[in-house]
Parts: sequence; C-alpha cells; structure tokens
Amino acid sequence: MTVTDTVTDTAVLPVVDPTAAPATLEARAVSAWFGTHQVLGQVSLTMPAGQVSALIGPSGCGKSTFLRTLNRMHELIPSAAFGGEVLFEGEDIYDASWRLTDARRRIGMVFQKPNPFPAMSIYDNVVAGLRLTGTRVNRREKDELVEESLTRAGLWKEVRDRLRQPGGALSGGQQQRLCIARALAVRPRVLLMDEPCSALDPTSTRRVEETIHELAGQVTVVIVTHNMQQAARVSQQCAFFLAEQGTPGGIVEAGATDDVFGSPQDQRTADYVAGRFG
Repeated sequence: MTVTDTVTDTAVLPVVDPTAAPATLEARAVSAWFGTHQVLGQVSLTMPAGQVSALIGPSGCGKSTFLRTLNRMHELIPSAAFGGEVLFEGEDIYDASWRLTDARRRIGMVFQKPNPFPAMSIYDNVVAGLRLTGTRVNRREKDELVEESLTRAGLWKEVRDRLRQPGGALSGGQQQRLCIARALAVRPRVLLMDEPCSALDPTSTRRVEETIHELAGQVTVVIVTHNMQQAARVSQQCAFFLAEQGTPGGIVEAGATDDVFGSPQDQRTADYVAGRFG
C-alpha cells in the first residue's frame, strides 16, 4: 500500500484540535545506548511550552540522539536502548499506554536534510503526515489545512499557484519549509528540528529561522544546531552538551540563552560559546 492509498477524500474524522496549546516536554534521567556503547548518561531537561530550546555542543556529544529520544525515534535504530522518562505534559511517552503514533503526532520532527517525497505534489506532501498517522479529513478541510500549514511554514505565498507540482522541484530551502509544513499539518504541540539549516544556503537559512520565530508561541520547538549564532538568534533556552574522555554525553549547563552565552557558569561552556573548541 502506498502513502496515497491510505485515506479517501470522503472519510471525515476531526483533525487534531487546532486550538491545542504548545506542550511542556521534560526529560528525566534519559540515557541511551547503541549496543553496549552508552552515548547519553542521565540527561534531564525541561523544554518549556511555547519556547524555542536549542541544544548545542560539539559533534559526538549526544545532541541528536537526545532529540530522537524525545519522540521515540531512537528505538527505530537497531541495537538501540533507552532509559529514563520523557514527559509530555506530565505523561511518560514511553509508558505502555502511549501508542507510537500518538507520540509522533504530538511531537513532530524535521530532519537535517530536506526529505519531501520528490515525485509527490506539494499539496500531497503536506497531507502525507495525515495519512501516515491515520487522521482523516474531507477535501474542504484538507484544502484549508494545506493553506494553513504552508502559511505557518512561511511557504504559502511562494507555492500557492503550483500546489500540484512536485515537491522535489522546489529549492533546498523551500523543500525544508515544505517538510516543516508537513510536520505542522498534524498539528503537533512540540516540533523537534535536527540541524534543519545545515544543508541550506545563508538566504534559505534566514528564511527557516524566520519561520521558527513565527512558530514561537504556537508550538514548542527543540532545535539541535552547531551554529552558535543561530542558537543565540532563535532560542530562549539553551542546553550545552558535552562528552569528555569517552564518557557518555550529558548537559554541562542549561538556562536562558542570554545567560548561557553572556554569563556562563561553567568554564567549558564559556570556552565553547567563545569558539575555543568544538
């Protein structure tokens, strides 16, 4: 069965509540392994509702692994193991009462490399998330949702006259914003972003950052970035990850972005944000 076969235009079920507020996400003592290799050790962090939280640190310190634990993407990797809790508004998403589709719908993900379905139209790319999560809407609701999601992703004005053209024909920056629109179409309350600008040119990076600013307050955003300036520009909270001398990755310091960059409490944080290593 293909993605486009899973939902009919006549089936009508309510979409996730559009008025749903951003959610607080809290990691408690999160640890992660690949086989016997532990990559995260006892990481705890609260990501406040409606704010942008940036995860910074050198390569190999566990930032992306931590991000993947926040919507159970980590468990898709062979030999991966997990310990701890991830609380969505106080409920542990790893509890047996949580279905995997519920976690993915409420906690969306945008990856490092834009990954639209290249042969699928812009329109169908946006609604693909609905089909994959089993959310059914009629044609009118679908049309409204496509416009809403593309508008929230800052792409509607650029593509509204070519919605039936392939998503793969868009520029790299537009493809990434299309992926953001696809994630937003299921109306998640948290959006995870793993280096969303690393493959983009400066102009496209600026537009994606503008999109993140526009989303602030509408959805909780957690972003991994190696770009210190980007973290300072887009986030209200920042967490500095580090793995030293073969130890699992962990958080050295976390707090308000202005404090982490302007008056860090740990010398390792000060050295990293000043560009002395990493």
